[in-house]
Amino acid sequence: MSRIGLKPIVIPAGVDVSIDGNTVTVKGPKDTLTFDKHPNIAVDIDGGVINCSRPNDNKENRSLHGLTRAIIANMVTGVTDGFKKTLDVNGVGYRVQMQGKDLVMNLGYSHQVIMTTPEGLTIECPTANQIVISGADKQKVGQFAAQVREKRPPEPYKGKGIKYSDEHIRRKEGKAGKK
Repeated sequence: MSRIGLKPIVIPAGVDVSIDGNTVTVKGPKDTLTFDKHPNIAVDIDGGVINCSRPNDNKENRSLHGLTRAIIANMVTGVTDGFKKTLDVNGVGYRVQMQGKDLVMNLGYSHQVIMTTPEGLTIECPTANQIVISGADKQKVGQFAAQVREKRPPEPYKGKGIKYSDEHIRRKEGKAGKK
């Protein structure tokens, strides 16, 4: 039995949830998000609470039950509070800055790495070594943060590269530590 799928989602004040066929729309103070649910999963709104249910205990329906509930819960959280990912840039001469809507990164390459801000996200660079990506859609925030990190992943010997602020990089000794 899906424990996550059975948990009800409380709709906070100022959030409007509507279901039109297989499309779930959540409107809030920050943004409006839509999700096309699987037809097997039923989503009902009962007096300020959203419930998800499945028709039977097939493997596909069990997995979709928890997934649908989690996605809708993240949509409700996103339109009220939003999501944020913070990235740290470590390395001599590595720095980041915003130029208009573009994120310009100097990462030790012979050229600058320039990334355009996707629709629905905001990017800030409070310091030259920090990137803050925020938005209402959890998937978009995480995907763009992963794409930024991919430009120079952290390496284990000196710790240089782009890492999440809550990520721990396991450090290795160099060849001198072999003796």
